[in-house]
Amino acid sequence: MVAKRTVVRSGRTYLHGYFQPAAIVIEDRRIVDVVSVGARVHGASTSVVPDDAVLLPGLVDSHVHVNEPGRTEWEGFRSATRAAAAGGVTTIVDMPLNSLPPTTTAAALEIKRAAAAQASYIDVGFWGGAIPENLGQLAPLHAAGVYGFKCFLSPSGVDEFPHLDRSQLVSAMEEIASLGSKIIVHAEDPALLADHGSLGRDYDTFLATRPAASEASAIETVIDSARRTGVRAHILHLSDASSLPAIRAAKAQGVALSVETCPHYLTIAAEEIPDGASEFKCCPPIRDASNRDLLWQGITDGTIDAIVSDHSPSTVDLKRAGNGDFGLAWGGIAGLQVGLSAVWTEARSRGISLEKILPLFTTGPAAIAGLPGLGVIEIGAPAHLAAFGIDDRFSIDASRLMHKNPITAYDHRELKGKIRRTWLRGSSIYDVTDDGARTAPQFRGAPSGRLLTASVTIAS
Repeated sequence: MVAKRTVVRSGRTYLHGYFQPAAIVIEDRRIVDVVSVGARVHGASTSVVPDDAVLLPGLVDSHVHVNEPGRTEWEGFRSATRAAAAGGVTTIVDMPLNSLPPTTTAAALEIKRAAAAQASYIDVGFWGGAIPENLGQLAPLHAAGVYGFKCFLSPSGVDEFPHLDRSQLVSAMEEIASLGSKIIVHAEDPALLADHGSLGRDYDTFLATRPAASEASAIETVIDSARRTGVRAHILHLSDASSLPAIRAAKAQGVALSVETCPHYLTIAAEEIPDGASEFKCCPPIRDASNRDLLWQGITDGTIDAIVSDHSPSTVDLKRAGNGDFGLAWGGIAGLQVGLSAVWTEARSRGISLEKILPLFTTGPAAIAGLPGLGVIEIGAPAHLAAFGIDDRFSIDASRLMHKNPITAYDHRELKGKIRRTWLRGSSIYDVTDDGARTAPQFRGAPSGRLLTASVTIAS
């Protein structure tokens, strides 16, 4: 239970874009004051963040595939939200696939919410889906509280979530604009993708089937259609850095456009992927090191609005299908727990500050989803916090991550920077203790996450 009043003190607290000493006063699960680090707070229990760590707002991940119900063996709300909390994430927004049924009707949303209600350690919101079969019928799903509508412009990989053609995209945009909602788009042009079955174990062969030109073509389609319809549009999981100039120009012209990328595109390069290592398969694919450098330019110049996990897990058997055949293996990166650590490790090697990347893990994804008052430490905000040991070194062991299945593209990577403790509404739900032999993660209490809807003002 949360004490009547608590205070969290840190010599380096992330406030308004900078680190500074502060004490965060929490009452009734919200931040009620921010005072000097040594200020006396009467009647409060106290937590002190060690000097070798920093205090962050709880992170927001607006792109997570939980897969429950229907494919819960891939991932479920209990395992996903525990992994998120261990990564400092206090709010996720769940994608409308790969669960069964997909979240394409209000009834399906209720099934999804029922699955999440008793199992979530952190707060969870939901995206709806726009598919050919439900166009013209999106209003009930919108009224039920989804944060927007996801569509694919190329096959999604699951039959129950078909993609939209160009005319259907425009129809969806017009309908979504009329609802005052947002469309989020998996942007690859199917006309420029190579049909394939088995491809073998060579990563470059797979990469050639999903060229950058496919992403660029689809992104141009999204920009042109968004300009015509006036809809708020978002580009998911950008991997093609050559599309950044078009995105930058569209924003300058007033198109209501945002864009995200993912930790795996910022920290892994195609040249590093071994033969048969199908845990690295994702769509759009991880591209070469020079492309990665250009994505980082998009981070530093502000073109990219958010860094999100696109956590898209599956069973080990599916990821290893065909003995590492990149054509047969399931595509998707499992990385919900390690995103900040992976990106911070890469950023510091490039001389980029933690302050520079933090908005892309906090207020950036919160703005994309429409979650006001999240990703900040300020009076009135929910007391979602995370203590981050910025110099903590560790090696990823897939078998010890909280994800349901022990397979990830980050396995064996040496990272620097680790979440030590996570608070949800002022209550410590996750911390790491040293038992003398190894670092042991602990969760406290029963799942206490809330289900969020777009009709709720989070900061009130």
